[in-house]
Amino acid sequence: MARTTERYTAVQQLLSEGKSLASIGRQLRLEHSTVRRFARAQSLDELLVKATNRASILDEHKPYLHQRWREGCHDIPQLHRELRARGFTGDIQCVRRYFRPFKKPDSPKPKSLPAPAPELRPAPKPRRVVRWIMTSPGHLAETDAAELKEIRSACPHLDATARHVRDFADMMRNLRGEELPAWMDRVLADDLPALHSLVNGMKRDLDAVTAGLSTHWSSGQVEGHVTRAKLLKRMGYGRANLDLLRRRILLTT
Repeated sequence: MARTTERYTAVQQLLSEGKSLASIGRQLRLEHSTVRRFARAQSLDELLVKATNRASILDEHKPYLHQRWREGCHDIPQLHRELRARGFTGDIQCVRRYFRPFKKPDSPKPKSLPAPAPELRPAPKPRRVVRWIMTSPGHLAETDAAELKEIRSACPHLDATARHVRDFADMMRNLRGEELPAWMDRVLADDLPALHSLVNGMKRDLDAVTAGLSTHWSSGQVEGHVTRAKLLKRMGYGRANLDLLRRRILLTT
């Protein structure tokens, strides 16, 4: 915070003297983007709030640091070595900067550290949430099902998306294509632009989509033969002519 205050004061002083951002960057040895950020800030408080709330790679290790400090370990290099053993990838200066605000100017001993903030549970990755939604509810682990329920209750849009996806999966699994128009109407009634795009695509070939959701027939065998033909073609490294490729396709089982 002290460094932020010093930079903000210096930049604003040079701006009042009519200096350009480029000349200020050269004089203070700062990146142009940094100078622009300090120049555009409406007040020092705006910068201090951002600096205070900025995420840090040290965040997950702060409770451990608080515990070790209360136990009497005030050796920064030792604390840094312990953090490295716990998977911390930052340098020792990161640890020093964290403890700097708690030190008095005339004493090497720091003041008491504040109580650690409650640990926040990390949010699941989007791919994991998608996998939970795409999995049949009966096949989800209890912990995954509970977490998905909590996420759905906190986000109405995600809850509606999960409901439509599972309705479509049930319709596809049980070959109930006649329910497709009603499903599309329900999707269009919700504010879900991504699913609206899917529905609009289905409308362009509605008969084929309905047939695919109503009959046991599929293009799986045709796709299999196409894949086999492509494999045989690649095995020739581009040197096989059409006659040889035809013979290989007909004679290969």
